[in-house]
Amino acid sequence: MLKIRNVKMNDLPELVAIEHLCFTKEEAATKEAFEKRIQMIPDSFFVAEEDGVIVGLVNGPVIETAFITDDLFSDIKANPASDGHQSVLGLAVSPNFQKRGVASALLAHLEKKARENKRETITLTCKENLIGFYENYGYLNHGASSSEHGGVIWYNMSKKLQ
Repeated sequence: MLKIRNVKMNDLPELVAIEHLCFTKEEAATKEAFEKRIQMIPDSFFVAEEDGVIVGLVNGPVIETAFITDDLFSDIKANPASDGHQSVLGLAVSPNFQKRGVASALLAHLEKKARENKRETITLTCKENLIGFYENYGYLNHGASSSEHGGVIWYNMSKKLQ
């Protein structure tokens, strides 16, 4: 059975491994970035576990702007108690567990917590091939992002919560 919980520092090695299976070296969060996120934003960093093994993760800080900026990948601060925009800097599921609803369960959990904390939107960037995936969950495509993260084209997606 899938269990979703807040991240803990001892999850770090498994998180880094999953991230590197799902993203290119240029796109993947570094061990240092994950350490910082676990320290600063454990309240918006969730892991999915099956039989005690981490199979997926979703994380991102709450930000003041409607869309993600590249500085967030290296520099974040603690989340405000309420308001703001819940960003998603990373959603990754172990290849062996993909197509089993893990990503949608993680997104739903993040959304539930964001609503509880009265966030305005959930905002993220994705590559073109994933636009349809997020649109199925009620996200709107706002076109190409100014992000140069990993040297690829990203699209701004957001979902109103209020």
